Amino acid sequence: MRKFSEHFLWGGAVSANQCEGAFREDGKGLSTADLLCRETYGKDELELSLNPDYYYPCHTAIDFYHTWRADLCLFAEMGFKCFRLSVPWSRIFPNGDDEEPNEKALRHYDELFDECRRLGIEPLVTLSHCEMPVALLRKYGGWKNRTLIDLFARYAETMFTRYREKVKYWITFNEINFIFMKGFLYQNGGVLLRPGDSLKELQYQVAHNQFVANAKCVKLCHEIIPGSYISAMMEAAIAYPPTCSPEDVLLAQKSNQEYTYAYLDVLLKGEYPYYWRKRIREEQLSVDMREEDFRILKEGTGDYIPFSYYMSRMPVDLCKVDLSNNSGRAVFENPYLKTSQWGWSIDPAGLRIVANDFYTRYAKPLFVVENGLGARDILTEDEKVHDDYRISYLREHIRQLRLAVDDGVEILGYTTWGCIDLVSQSTGEMSKRYGFIYVDLNDDGTGTQKRYKKDSFYWYQRVIGSNGEDLGEAL
Repeated sequence: MRKFSEHFLWGGAVSANQCEGAFREDGKGLSTADLLCRETYGKDELELSLNPDYYYPCHTAIDFYHTWRADLCLFAEMGFKCFRLSVPWSRIFPNGDDEEPNEKALRHYDELFDECRRLGIEPLVTLSHCEMPVALLRKYGGWKNRTLIDLFARYAETMFTRYREKVKYWITFNEINFIFMKGFLYQNGGVLLRPGDSLKELQYQVAHNQFVANAKCVKLCHEIIPGSYISAMMEAAIAYPPTCSPEDVLLAQKSNQEYTYAYLDVLLKGEYPYYWRKRIREEQLSVDMREEDFRILKEGTGDYIPFSYYMSRMPVDLCKVDLSNNSGRAVFENPYLKTSQWGWSIDPAGLRIVANDFYTRYAKPLFVVENGLGARDILTEDEKVHDDYRISYLREHIRQLRLAVDDGVEILGYTTWGCIDLVSQSTGEMSKRYGFIYVDLNDDGTGTQKRYKKDSFYWYQRVIGSNGEDLGEAL
């Protein structure tokens, strides 16, 4: 049986807005994520102001901006070969269109990437992970405005140039296809939904503008960092047919075309599939697409497929799915599968299905950059967290990933989501924990922020040390 490559990149992943905190420190501008509180997660309509009566989880998060040296040491102790993180656009260019970048922020990430290298950890950097400068929303309306294409490319070029010797692996946009999920017009697109707006038109316009920006960034990265890997990232919840009736098979096919394959076709082939062109034409959607855009898309196709995998799903209208309050359970209900505490289906074999499907269609290496189980962990009196449920979840997914490797799929690495507990992207909770490291922090922001190693910490340490061969039980 084929094994994981000796260069396989084991590790973990976080995003800046969910872990850094320090939301106005060292010249950082206000980001769209900074305006999300427990009352506004999952909404596309909110006020662009801070309410002193609300708690905003991203403002302090787990304080990674100050604790990163100690946290990296914990990652190194587990044996990480790779650490996926994001850099907030609003730290580098506080207003998004500033004349000069924020040197203090650039120096911060110089130090962080240098420490990763010293510890033998490969940084994998996301440029846009559910945040952008609020100033760009106020001034231009967010990603519905084509002006952001060149502004984002300028930000990316600054990053590539500064860190060309330190970062080889890049992601432009996190879960770019989430623009079709309720609440992510704002989080992914920096766009507010106003009365009278066409949600579908806005979603397609944001998608197109981000496609063009991604392609420009890919071309720039290849020119500045030869041998680099770069692409936008996908959320890879493939839809299964509810039954084997031809009608249900067709329903699932169309759902996957709209939510998954259309994006991958543009990102990896540089062209819109016929069904997206047909949808835009037949629904008379007003989307600003220009002739030069299609040339740019062809010139800037991705090198690999970074994707998140948490679950499979059923074919429903994702625009109506609200991840913030679990009203979208129908997306994940499958009578053959168990579900997590948040109603997400648990489908390890689906990871193997996705890996084979993507590799068959696009013949480019894959990178699982998010996979994990959100659960309510309990810190015992003797400061332990016995998360055998997390170990079981991850073990079965890694086992299926190993089977995909044996199938012949080229996989570069695997970084679990939320390797240290952080603020939930969909709900703003701390109690929805994913990490190998418990952070003493509650949903209301109270707690010591002290770190504790969970049972899964030691289990993952053995997995990495054996290059995926030892998937045994926890100690």
